Amino acid sequence: MDTPTPPDTAPPTGAQAPRVSRRRLLGYAGAGVVAAGAVAVGGVAVSRDDGGSAEAGPGEAESYPFYGANQAGIVTPAQDRLHFAAFDVTTTSRAELVQLLKAWTAAAARMTQGDPAGTYGPVDGPYQAPPDDTGEAFGLPPSRLTITFGFGSSLFTDADGNDRFGLAAKRPKALIDLPHFPGDKLDALRSNGDLCIQACADDPQVAVHAIRNLARIAFGAAGVRWSQLGFGRTSSTSTAQSTPRNLFGFKDGTANLKAEHPKEVATHVWVGPGDDAKADWLAGGSYLVARRINMHIETWDRTSLQEQETIIGRNKGEGAPLSGGTEFTEPDFDMQGADDKPIISKTSHVRLAHPDQNAGVEMLRRGYNFTDGSDGLGRLNAGLFFLAYLRDPVKQYVPMQTTLARDDALSEYLQHTGSALFAIPPGITRKDAYIGQSLFEG
Repeated sequence: MDTPTPPDTAPPTGAQAPRVSRRRLLGYAGAGVVAAGAVAVGGVAVSRDDGGSAEAGPGEAESYPFYGANQAGIVTPAQDRLHFAAFDVTTTSRAELVQLLKAWTAAAARMTQGDPAGTYGPVDGPYQAPPDDTGEAFGLPPSRLTITFGFGSSLFTDADGNDRFGLAAKRPKALIDLPHFPGDKLDALRSNGDLCIQACADDPQVAVHAIRNLARIAFGAAGVRWSQLGFGRTSSTSTAQSTPRNLFGFKDGTANLKAEHPKEVATHVWVGPGDDAKADWLAGGSYLVARRINMHIETWDRTSLQEQETIIGRNKGEGAPLSGGTEFTEPDFDMQGADDKPIISKTSHVRLAHPDQNAGVEMLRRGYNFTDGSDGLGRLNAGLFFLAYLRDPVKQYVPMQTTLARDDALSEYLQHTGSALFAIPPGITRKDAYIGQSLFEG
């Protein structure tokens, strides 16, 4: 999709900025927004006007534009590494929350282009003050870093229904608390959150650096509730990418939506201007479902190949449906075997997750594998960190996941341990704007 080039606009003056408490001053100064509010977007960025990546020349680093009608990190070709974090807002001041979003916007715009989080960087600035960038990405290229922001339902109203920041009337109707699906064993400390940040890059150190510095900037206004590292993307968001494999060894995301199919993306991913009258600020944005899914790796590894393929509904080598063809051949769910039973089992994952079985709905997945060490019995604490962008989670995700949790044979090998839903605001096209401005000022 076309990514507008941000015009050069004058930054807001100090008189326009909300008042900030002294304890916030150091954190905001690190983002370079307190004194001037200007956003510097320099560095060695190599980008195209259409939001895709350009081929980097010798000595140049590859980066994606931060500014655009939609946030980067959604239809952007999925990078190899992830650092995801959910935050609890600790301030009660709407002005401080807005100032945090401005600071985050400034820092994200810089870091995605290979610049430090703050205006001074890790080795310059006042010698008696902490550096305004932590420094672990100093000298590294941007590594196609994208930073994507979202808002949880608890930012609008708390558990008792109180309007925390004067936003309750603008809470989208589809920004629900996801239900407890059959078989869920959710950890409250790995679920939900007021805000979220998804940092994706091809270098894990660059992704970690982004979250670390944004968390540092948030000190006094918000704190990390939970976070997740991911490696090895488990889906493709571009036709130029091959289909990756999950930790069960099968290709994952064969039928995923792709950036090169803008009509389908517009239908299933982007919130439309007429979708929700009280949440028109979200038009051009999306919803993000995040689910931490532990895999029973050792049990799966003792399962026969025949049973594995029956459970998935595809062969393990090429990823073709068991009804025949190649990876991208449409499954034939009516084909019968010699025993007069469907070739693709009625409880297979492919059948139950297919759009034909879910009223035609699709979503754009960009999840990651994770491995968080092992438990006390020596079993891998590993699985899939499921991320999916969609236009309406109530219509697209909840019915499908209800069916999968109840009927999918694969559920025997899975345990959902974390769950969250976030509204992803549209992107910004001006350097004097900030993420979420349409919510707070619209």
